[in-house]
Amino acid sequence: MSINLPLKKTSFTLDTSGVMGFFGGEEALSAMSTVHLYRGRHLLGWYNSPGSYTVAKKFGQLAKSRLWDGIFPGPNPTPEEMFGLDGKEGPRFIGAFSGTDMTTTGHLAYLIAQKANDTEEKIDFGGRKTIPGSVSIIELDNVKWHQGDNVPKKKVFHALYAAIPITSSLAAFLACANVRDWFASGLIILGMVSSGLSCLVIGSGRLHFKRVEPSSYAPRGDGFLLMRNDVVILKGTEKQVASITKGKLVLDMGYIHDEKFNAVGICSLLLLSQFLIQLLLVPQATLFGQIMFLSSIAVSWAYNSFLSSLEKERIQTDILWKWLDEPPIKKFALPNRTSEAACACFILHAGVDKSRKSSTDFKPKKILECMIPNDTRVWEAWRKHVAEQVLSKQKIKCFRPIKELVADLDDEEQKLLRQLLADAEYGYKRYQKYYES
Repeated sequence: MSINLPLKKTSFTLDTSGVMGFFGGEEALSAMSTVHLYRGRHLLGWYNSPGSYTVAKKFGQLAKSRLWDGIFPGPNPTPEEMFGLDGKEGPRFIGAFSGTDMTTTGHLAYLIAQKANDTEEKIDFGGRKTIPGSVSIIELDNVKWHQGDNVPKKKVFHALYAAIPITSSLAAFLACANVRDWFASGLIILGMVSSGLSCLVIGSGRLHFKRVEPSSYAPRGDGFLLMRNDVVILKGTEKQVASITKGKLVLDMGYIHDEKFNAVGICSLLLLSQFLIQLLLVPQATLFGQIMFLSSIAVSWAYNSFLSSLEKERIQTDILWKWLDEPPIKKFALPNRTSEAACACFILHAGVDKSRKSSTDFKPKKILECMIPNDTRVWEAWRKHVAEQVLSKQKIKCFRPIKELVADLDDEEQKLLRQLLADAEYGYKRYQKYYES
């Protein structure tokens, strides 16, 4: 009994260059970078994915040996750098008591700054408006530092979406096998196996948090992340704050890998072989088989595009936030940098333990200089006066220029100083609302 082969009599065949142009390597790379951010994601890679050449050349660089460096030339990045879990520079950090001044912080501080930026701020109703900013306060004193598996569970609709390319590839394989197009069916199953194994092996890593262990005798770690228009205040012990500014996300690739990542190299070699075999044998399949092959590739490309659209940095931030036991963020808007600097300085001073001699290490003038480094007589007088009010034990603060302060200033400078002190007073009032809440 002969089987009716669809499109058997046609002499038309798909051009191989058309297959080459449909590989979708960038989408495949971006999709693979999500493999550690969802629990169970590494089990859902069994589909005929495009971009095998691009994925092989990229992830093959993880393998460290002369053999792998010859096949996949280029630098040998760490797993964290490869999957976008490290490498972003965070904002400048200034410690209020420790004397720390870090020009740039690490990836975790970058995520913290993004989290504060996304937090809804309390509306500002007054003050002299120039360039608006905000002050965010993150209390880390009660952080429990959960170290369990806080990677989000794969949502049901994500699993259903993954079933689409898997089912599509399987259906294309069965359709080709049914008409005995062994070239096309073999190429489809090869793509499913190589993609599934690679996702399983590469995705076997476990994400965890590497903390910093400073001296137990270190002063408090209170300080602030300084951005262009915003300030994020971190309040906590040196260990808690340093773990944010100096800690990092670590990807433990697990027992399945050795220190040279040979398993990743083997999977990358399999993907590279898949690319070469498909390149050579796709033209040997029937037109029906070629259409089935390209259909499975097209559906998989659409799924990879969906994975690429996920906000990976937001997912990383959510994971970090769970590790930190989801500390609350208090944030409010301020109308200008002057009131913002004064407000932040008062908030930082609220954490000073005045019973300890080390309380003298808190230098408000230096903090104000970091925030507003303008080197003029007016700004110097402003910083001196605001610093005195921060350290003052009087309940009612004075923001009027005293005679000694304006003695060497001309009329215009005195008017400017009064205006700047009025901004500082507004910042102090905003601080009072925070302190009383």
